[in-house]
Amino acid sequence: MVDLLSHHLYASPRVYVRELLQNAVDAISARRLIEEFSPKVTIDTGDGTLAISDNGIGLTEPEVHELLATIGRSSKQDDLGFARREFLGQFGIGLLSCFMVADQVRVLTRSARGGSTVQWTGFGDGRYQVAPAPQRAEVGTTVSLVPRAGMENWLSQEAVANLAAWFGDLLPVPIEIGGRRINSGVLPWRRQYASPEERVRALSRYAEQTFGFTPLDAIDLYVPEAGLSGVAFVLPVAANPGASAGHRVYLRQMLLADSVESLLPDWAFFVHCVVDTSELRPTASREALYEDDLLADTQRALGTQIKDWMVELAATRPDRLEQFLSIHHLGVKAVATHDLEMLRIVDHWWPMETSAGPLTLAAFRRRFQNVRYTLTTDEFRELAGVASAQGIGVINGGYAYDVEIMQRLVLLDPTVTVSQLEPADLATRFELPDPITERCLAPLLEAGSAALEQMGADVLARGFDPPSVPALYLVNRAALQAEEMQDARASATGVWGDVLGAFDQSDEPDRPQLILNLRSPVVRRMSELTDPDLAALSVQSLYGQALLQGHHPLGPDHSALLNRAFIGLLDWAMPS
Repeated sequence: MVDLLSHHLYASPRVYVRELLQNAVDAISARRLIEEFSPKVTIDTGDGTLAISDNGIGLTEPEVHELLATIGRSSKQDDLGFARREFLGQFGIGLLSCFMVADQVRVLTRSARGGSTVQWTGFGDGRYQVAPAPQRAEVGTTVSLVPRAGMENWLSQEAVANLAAWFGDLLPVPIEIGGRRINSGVLPWRRQYASPEERVRALSRYAEQTFGFTPLDAIDLYVPEAGLSGVAFVLPVAANPGASAGHRVYLRQMLLADSVESLLPDWAFFVHCVVDTSELRPTASREALYEDDLLADTQRALGTQIKDWMVELAATRPDRLEQFLSIHHLGVKAVATHDLEMLRIVDHWWPMETSAGPLTLAAFRRRFQNVRYTLTTDEFRELAGVASAQGIGVINGGYAYDVEIMQRLVLLDPTVTVSQLEPADLATRFELPDPITERCLAPLLEAGSAALEQMGADVLARGFDPPSVPALYLVNRAALQAEEMQDARASATGVWGDVLGAFDQSDEPDRPQLILNLRSPVVRRMSELTDPDLAALSVQSLYGQALLQGHHPLGPDHSALLNRAFIGLLDWAMPS
């Protein structure tokens, strides 16, 4: 059991310093319950061994036999076996961590409740000895470690001082090594400052020292039921949503861990927190938080406080909110997909990419009657210019969370209509050719239709802006789905092919359309061609150009058609 717990419970040997400090501070807390005194913890590494002394409550000889000789027994339990909340440790196994760096642990203790000094010596193989010892000058306990071969560096003065400062910097008990105090003993967010501005500067310096960045802002955190207080520091640069943000957690001012991932909701990846808690439960190794209902409630409460900070920024410091959104809009949009307050912030403050330029959703709704969007950025780039020229507003829904946010706008404005942009929305705005123009275009359209018949596309002529776009390839969702299903059936065999065949629809969807722009100079010149072969090559070339311009997927048939059109035009341009 000693080997199992000391070598496999903890992630690193460094925690032995934390466990010894924890026992010392708990002993001091226990003595404070019965009398007033000046607490202290001293560390001595002078002779190659390590000794950590406290003037806490100490142990009597019967308590030594009961508590140090039995794994899992702890003096920090009440009569019913529940851990007392005023103590850091609860499991009675912390002393075992010392066996990661030492084969022998010696405990010299004198109880504040009377009795003589007792020495307990434990060995890595599970043996222990208890014997009387010379009387200590004062009550308390000294734990001494003799380093195991190869572990001497863990007990050096520099290593111990660094670890003691790392784990115990905020402990409210003075910790001295070599006559020098190494801890501050005060939570930075609870210190008294001369002014609010001085507090902001001090917390900013603390974030720089702790996390290595100057925060964009600091958010005070407070959850009474978890005995939690702390600060969330807003990152000054964009964070990776997929990377878990590690938070520094103290348990009654003792460092528990500096990379706790379960403290905040997943969407709050743009902040790093430092908190102290008295009620959240640590795991047995005291290197993480136990996931229970209290932790879940705390996570929700902290998420609400971060959202409240954003709402307050929108009301009092919109310039600061815009700066924040320019960096961390992805996290805010993630919250807006399920939170009404965040939806309002995104609606009024976050500019989306639209056919009329960058506009917030609120501004877009004021300018256009309907909210239309494309599903992909490629589709937006193909259709935005044409849609804008027809007076249709369209939003690029190709970015994360944008479509979900637009579909939730009805919660803010029940009169709004939100829909995906259909090619038919554009085609109905195009100008039909007059009868004379239609007769002139007939040979070109006939040759083009025959050239694209194998591609399953129709060729039409319409007038639309801008004239710089000679042709537009439009395909509705039903046709696109039918094309994908046809490709899947063609590549499937056996039972899977039969299953896909069951989805055949009796009604054929509308065929894709190549719309030739009558306002384009290129198309007007094409209408004057008398050679049907050259007209077919021209239409095939515009078909390929429209596919590429719209970032449509090119299959083998498309590539072959583009190649034939290109070679054919070269042959025509360079007669033999």
